Amino acid sequence: MSRQTRGPRKQRSSAKIDDVARLAGVSPMTVSRVINKGANVREETRRKVEVAIAELNYAPSTAARILAGGEDLRIGLLHSNPSFAYLSEFLVGALEETSAANAQLLVKPCNEEGGEGGGEARAVAQLLRTRIDGVILPPPLSDSPAVLEALKDADVPVVAVATGRAPEWALSVSIDDREAAFTMTHHLAALGHRRIGFITGHPNQTASAERLDGYREALSALYLPFDPALVAQGYFTYRSGLEAAAQLLDLDSPPTAIFASNDDMAAAAITVAHRRGLDVPNQLTVCGYDDTALAVSVWPELTTIRQPTTDMARRAVRLLIGEIRARNGGGSAGDHPHVVAEFKLIRRDSDAKPAA
Repeated sequence: MSRQTRGPRKQRSSAKIDDVARLAGVSPMTVSRVINKGANVREETRRKVEVAIAELNYAPSTAARILAGGEDLRIGLLHSNPSFAYLSEFLVGALEETSAANAQLLVKPCNEEGGEGGGEARAVAQLLRTRIDGVILPPPLSDSPAVLEALKDADVPVVAVATGRAPEWALSVSIDDREAAFTMTHHLAALGHRRIGFITGHPNQTASAERLDGYREALSALYLPFDPALVAQGYFTYRSGLEAAAQLLDLDSPPTAIFASNDDMAAAAITVAHRRGLDVPNQLTVCGYDDTALAVSVWPELTTIRQPTTDMARRAVRLLIGEIRARNGGGSAGDHPHVVAEFKLIRRDSDAKPAA
């Protein structure tokens, strides 16, 4: 019916952009892109959205302006990190930044129950049903193929944090894990340590492999032999750190220093040393990674690599909001899509020269 045709006046609908998104089976962001005639929307998707708008008699102008301007955004944070210390610092940054941007943060825990990524798939599906506009993925989910693929299929903007292999279509914030591990290993060698034990992180995270590579590259650069016996498998948990440290200290020729891939496992290594009557650092040096609150809660306080976790979470939120605005014609994405933050070696009381 044309505008000039007289007839019963259609009542203005109370439908919201979320209702259109649900009916069309897409994200609110995609609805906004269609409304604002944004690029990179498949024709089939555009038709679904237009049909849903017509069916609901949706009046998009106000909501579209709000979404394009970055207000009232719903940002999802999907997590399954085993380190409570790391996750706490990450959440602080994300909450502070979303609050400053007048955005909502929806925090969703995820587990791997069901195998083959079944738990992850369910968590993503539940998060998408809340009609979020973008998702932040701290490790290890930032490396999960199942999670990333599901979010890509849903056409939802994603920021992968602390990953060594962010897909090109996603945003990312990370540090140079390889260089950071190289720096710590070099520091320990400069103190005089020649048998340096290393506790790896969970094999499902790219950062774990990057840190191990940095450790090995530093040994090679210093002409120190790589001994596989000095590498123990950890999983970024305190308990795995207990087992890994015990394995290293049970060697016939144990290390004089242990470098753990996070502070939780380094704290566990200190516990094992204390149980065995070893003085840290005079008889055993122990160093960690992340510089979480745990690093200054143990005795002695940990020498560690400072990964700016809270600032990385803030940066992730800013990147995501910028991307949502850009996709909806409301501004520029701003930062480079793959941001590398600065790390720093923090010396405290847990490292020293090896005993004579």
